[in-house]
Amino acid sequence: MKKDLTAILSDALEALGMPQGAVIEIEVPREGSFGDISTPLAMGLARSLKKAPKKIAEDIVHAIGDKDIFEKIDIAGPGFINFTFTKRYLHDSLKKLLVSDKSFLRENIGRGKKALIEFVSANPTGPLHIGHARGAAVGNALCNLLVESGYKVEREYYINDAGRQVKLLGLSVFARYQHLLGNDVPLPDDGYRGQYIEDEAVALLAEAGEKYRDVPFDECGEEMTTWTYKRMLSLIKRDLSRFSIKDFDNWVSERELFAKDEVQTAINDLNRKGFIFELENAVWFRSSGFKDDKDRVVIKSNGEFTYFASDIAYHKNKLNRDFDIIIDIWGADHHGYIPRIESVMQAFGYDITGFRVILVQMVNLLKHGEPLQMSKRAGNFVMLSEIMDLVGPDTTKFMFLTRKSDSHLDFDLDVVTATSAENPVYYVQYANARINSILANAKEKGLDTESDPDLSCLTSPEELGLIKKLLSYPMVLESAARSFEPHRITFYLQELAGIFHTYYHNHRVIGEDTGLTRARLSLCYAIRTVLSDALTILGVSAPEKM
Repeated sequence: MKKDLTAILSDALEALGMPQGAVIEIEVPREGSFGDISTPLAMGLARSLKKAPKKIAEDIVHAIGDKDIFEKIDIAGPGFINFTFTKRYLHDSLKKLLVSDKSFLRENIGRGKKALIEFVSANPTGPLHIGHARGAAVGNALCNLLVESGYKVEREYYINDAGRQVKLLGLSVFARYQHLLGNDVPLPDDGYRGQYIEDEAVALLAEAGEKYRDVPFDECGEEMTTWTYKRMLSLIKRDLSRFSIKDFDNWVSERELFAKDEVQTAINDLNRKGFIFELENAVWFRSSGFKDDKDRVVIKSNGEFTYFASDIAYHKNKLNRDFDIIIDIWGADHHGYIPRIESVMQAFGYDITGFRVILVQMVNLLKHGEPLQMSKRAGNFVMLSEIMDLVGPDTTKFMFLTRKSDSHLDFDLDVVTATSAENPVYYVQYANARINSILANAKEKGLDTESDPDLSCLTSPEELGLIKKLLSYPMVLESAARSFEPHRITFYLQELAGIFHTYYHNHRVIGEDTGLTRARLSLCYAIRTVLSDALTILGVSAPEKM
């Protein structure tokens, strides 16, 4: 629909001698009474043409003339042009959807551009919690969406395996290990707690025996820390696999950045460009010359690198790999970190229009409307594995994608365990399962669902509404890909499932009229195609039975 209308509007502008190359925005009106599709084009041209938007709209409509694909064209408000398609156009378009491969549903907006998406990147200091999991769901769906939109996507996980937090993990396990041996070694005040630390200490004792009984942490700390964080990373990988997150193309280690001297090299490069200076025995990056509000320390007065120093090296590493688009998915608490990373990339000469940070807010776990703290094993957070034990990976992922990622999300266990319309995951998946049941029933009755049906008998408002909804799916995918917002697909799925369930309750798909039955079966087949396609992009299964 969008392609056809864009071509018609372009021809009209040319016929009128209006500016070529104008941005032609196409949208689906919120109210069906306003038409099937709409454009604010006239309002966008008003300033350059110095004419009233309504007059421009009238000129455009006149230039379009009589097109047999439109039932009517209206001008509304200050200059919106609303288009209503003929039933014949809708039926013909539905037929194209039925006989085409999924390219009919796609717009190749990426055109082979290389995109790097870094997501999850949780410190390997404990199990994944539901905040990490929301970032995993968003990142996975976004990768799938961009691949389907023509991008060459690489998925990346940055392992923060150097620095104080990982050392604290090793020290925490070491202290618990010594407790098991009867030694009174104090836990670090800001160390890690929770049953998982106890579990690692038990595993260490089983593997190493009393090897470290009389060995101070200063002597075995590096070995202890490496052993512990690698086990934590294995735990993270296990949870991600269970969460059905596709494996990452790259696992980039902070330790390796130091080992390959990339951190010092990156600072030296900035120094040559004039963005490094010394003050009070520390080394600073002049980030205030870009988008940051102040300069930042990269090497402390004691000679230690800051966390920011390795982040500089990591993002230079990304730039060196020549991606067209670089996307970082971070927790919302990193909001203030965006300007300093943008400053780094500008300092290295990168056009930051190709850089995007997507923030992910935390999740509030509720039961009976009240906050719920489940985890005793993890200490003070809810583990992803606990949620999956309760409701499964599909429900967890879908719920994480029901809101824009930077919006707070209430994850209500009462809602997601209900087998009713109240549960959005169940509602969408059940639509797919219900259609499978209908098609299986038709096959048992010997009804032909393969040959070319006459779709012109699909004339009820509900049927036409379903067809229009199906034909708007490519627009939803395109807008979701351009905005890097996969949650738009989730909204669409809930709306499509709602329309279908209402239709199912009001109309018999398999009836006495063979022609109408075959047309309705074809409509169901098209709905299943779109449901399955969209769920796959979100990383959620489309079950045949429920």
